[in-house]
Parts: sequence; C-alpha cells; structure tokens
Amino acid sequence: MIHLNVEGMTCDACATHVKQALEKVPGVRSADVSYSRGTARLAMASDTSVAALTAAVAALGYRAALAEAPAPAKGTSLLDKARGLAGGSPRSAGKAGELHVVVIGSGGGAMAAALKSAELGARVTLIERGTIGGTCVNVGCVPSKIMIRAAHVAHLRRESSFDAGVSAARPVIDRARLLAQQQARVDELRRAKYENILEGSAAITVLRGEARFKSAGSVVVRRNDGGERELPFDRCLIATGASPAVPPIPGLQDTPYWTSTEALATDTIPPRLAVIGSSVVAVELAQAFARLGSKVTVLARSTLFFREDPAIGRAVTAAFRAEGIEVLEHTQASAVAHVRGEFVLATPGGELRADRLLVATGRAPNTRSLGLDAAGVAVNKQGAIVVDAGLRTSSANIFAAGDCTDQPQFVYVAAAAGTRAAINMTGGDAALDLSAMPAVVFTDPQVATVGLSEAEAHLQGIETDSRTLTLDNVPRALANFDTRGFIKIVAEAGSGRLLGVQAVAPEAGELIQTAVLAIRAQMTVQDLGSELFPYLTMVEGLKLCAQTFNKDVKQLSCCAG
Repeated sequence: MIHLNVEGMTCDACATHVKQALEKVPGVRSADVSYSRGTARLAMASDTSVAALTAAVAALGYRAALAEAPAPAKGTSLLDKARGLAGGSPRSAGKAGELHVVVIGSGGGAMAAALKSAELGARVTLIERGTIGGTCVNVGCVPSKIMIRAAHVAHLRRESSFDAGVSAARPVIDRARLLAQQQARVDELRRAKYENILEGSAAITVLRGEARFKSAGSVVVRRNDGGERELPFDRCLIATGASPAVPPIPGLQDTPYWTSTEALATDTIPPRLAVIGSSVVAVELAQAFARLGSKVTVLARSTLFFREDPAIGRAVTAAFRAEGIEVLEHTQASAVAHVRGEFVLATPGGELRADRLLVATGRAPNTRSLGLDAAGVAVNKQGAIVVDAGLRTSSANIFAAGDCTDQPQFVYVAAAAGTRAAINMTGGDAALDLSAMPAVVFTDPQVATVGLSEAEAHLQGIETDSRTLTLDNVPRALANFDTRGFIKIVAEAGSGRLLGVQAVAPEAGELIQTAVLAIRAQMTVQDLGSELFPYLTMVEGLKLCAQTFNKDVKQLSCCAG
C-alpha cells in the first residue's frame, strides 16, 4: 500500500478523475482517492514507478507527492522507466540514470515540453536554428494582433455607430511608429516569456544550430557558430513549426511578393494591396491593411471560410464589402508579374494591379530538412508529422507537437501538446483531447467556433437540431448599435446535448470559451438556457440562442430567465 498527497482537487468529481488516471498506471491494482482528505491510497505491484503515478496525476492538472512509501526498487524510478521503454543508452545521460530529452524548436510547443520535461526530472537540450520563441511571439500571433488592434482603433476614429453624436475624424497613420511600438512589445514578450525562462533553468541547455536526425536515437546539429555535433537522446520532441506556403503560380517566384512575415514587418501602408488566399492570415491582414489606409482586393479560390458553416463566410464577406474591401470569390490568379514597381495579376475577370501583393494561402510544416526517414518518422502528403493522441510518432523514441504535425495550427494546441508529450516522454500517460477545441479569427466581427458544425455532425452520423440567433436579438449588441453577425448552436436531436457553437460577432472570441466549457461538461441546450448570464454582455447571446430551442426570445423581457 502506498499513500499520495494530492493537491488541486476541488470536488468529488476531481477525485474520480484522479482515481481513473492512477488505475491506468501499469502495476496499480486499485486506487482509493479522497477529495476531502486530499489523499490517494493505492494497492499496486512492488515495482510500480512512484514517479509514473505523480506524472499521471500531473497530466490532469493536479499535483501529487509521496506521503509514505516503501523504499524504491532499483531501476523503477520515473527516469529509469522512461529510459527502459525506449531502450535508451547510458551514453546520452549527463548523470547516471538521467533521462536526456532533446527538443527541436523553441516555440510554444517546444517551450512547454522543455519546461515540463525539466520539471519531471529530465535533462533537456533545446535546439534552435533561428530566433528563440518561434512563430507566435515573433512573426505570428503577437505582432498580428497588435497590428489588428491598431487598425481597429483607426477604424473607430474614422467611423463608428455613434458618429451622430461623437464626431469622427480621419486618422493620420504613422506606420513606422506603430511598427516600432509593435516590435518593442514583441521583443519584451520574447525576452520575458522565452529567453529569460530558458536562461533561468539549470536543467535546460540551449544549442544554437540546425538539427538533422542521424538515427532514431541521435541528431547531428550543425552549429550556428560553426562545426557539427552529434547528440544522442533518450527521447526527442520535434516542434519545428510551419512556414508560409507559396502556391505555384507562374511568375510569382520572380516577384517581391509578401508573406505574412514581410507584411507584419513593413513600415509603410501600400495604396493598393492584393491578397491571394482566404486563410485566417489572409482575412485578418486584409482587413487590418484596409483599415490603415490600403485599397484591398482579396482573391479567394472558393469563398471566405469555405470549410466552415456557409453562414460564416457570407457574414464576413458582407462586413468586408461594407468597409470597401473587394472580395473576389471563386477567383485565382493564373499568372503574376512585377512591372515597373507594380504587381500585375492575370485573373478570369481581367488584369488586377496592385502596389503590393500578400500571399497567404496557408502554412506548410517545417519538416523537410530534418532527415525524418533516418529516424523512421512518418509524415502525411503535406509533410506534416503524424502523431497519436499522446503525441507519439511512428518512431518509439520520438514525439512531435505543434504546427509541424497533423494537428490544428494554434499555439495553444501546440503548448498543450508539448506539455502532454513531456509527460509521456518521462513515463506518464497523457492524451490531448481536441473534441472541444476553440478557434478564433480576429476579423471584425470576429469568428469563433468550437465543436461540430452541422455538416461535421452529419458526417459522423449524428442527427442534429440547430438554432441561429441574429445579434439584433442580443441586448448588448443593440446597446452597441452593432448587430452584425449571429450565434448558432448545434445540438444532438432528441437529447439536446451541445455539439458545437459558431459565432460571428464583435469580440466573439471572448464568448466562445463559455461554449467550450459547456460542451466539455456535456450540457444540453436546456441546461445552458437556464444558467445565469450577466445582462448586457455578448456572452448572454449563448443563453438566448439556447432558449430559442423551446421559446421565442422576441417575446421575452430584457432579463427574462
């Protein structure tokens, strides 16, 4: 019998989850977990790893420590177990019995994995060939959201729903100063959240260079300061991210086109901007540049948000056109040229001319230079590393997380994957559940989704019942004099169980997490409709939409429960 102290449980349900996790650890016969006492009592085989138990609890977000335990059996520590699973060689360890984890990359997934691996007792070598911090903080999420917010402020100064009583003014845009402000915040966050943390961790060594697999147990690093170094490992996490994908349009490669990286770093606003693509990056930056003064034309091969519920694309397209953004649907450029400082795009509707061209047709995984064949790591047709729910690749020693994998390309997915991969690399058992994954597009109005759309549910053989609530039924939207958009709830027919939510609304990203939690808790529309929501908030729209399944919300008073 062994006892653990378990911290972080808040209810009896937490204790049940901990019990289930502990009983999945090899060697555990039974677990008696008490929320009130904060303890776990286990009956288990004598060679069961105590560290594997604590790792299983940590995977749930709680903390466990040994209260009283027998003397550990030789070779059954967390690190010994993890090394044994992979057949690790002592040559990769800095100290006897020390697990060596190599992390390739330094973005959100890589950092999460490195820190968690170190926390669980491993020695970590993090390899980065470029700038510490990866895409999100340097050339992705952070700079783009700063630019988008600046553009939103410029738009409101030029035009708002209150212009009748608050005089509007044409803003003067100094892009160079905005860029300096943007870059200063990027540098600040990279230093605080990445570089300082790595420098402060004695268990993590940063190696600057490019890694390539020599085998399933070692990488060769071409160091940035010259020379090569072979680095054996017990476990490896690949978190190399992705880069902008460029379509094979004739003539494009011979032009000074922009990807998102160059667009976010420009210190000027072009008078005319053409955007090829309808990706998240394409629509976000198209609207930002339009609001900062560019005349923007978007070329969409299909429609905006063609993979989502069709109502989303229609709503955003209408909002764009209302702002003067030209959206050319079902349009592709058959050729691109750059003549006398001007881009010329051949399209089915004739020539399109622009001062700058942004190509934003998605992102491709950074896997080509890794030598994955030598390590036995499988990729899909797009070059993305195939992983299971535990972030394992086809090679026993090697895990992967983030945009270089076949998982959704969001930094919070990458970070969650990195943490779970670290738990598994060090002997635990954690899985990444994406069944209630939120997604937000930072256009105005924003697009936010979670769970299944009607079409996705039907593909899974689930019969659905759905309701769509336009924002002219939401008091907060009425008070804002901005009723663009809608909230849609998809439920299982008969049971009313929530399956998915799609929203197009100002600040939709702030309401979607409530839907995430509701889906995670397996609530029904009746449950959601009976909850208390604060009046005059956008998230109240979820409650109202849920109530439309059994009543006419137009006949309710403002605060009807």
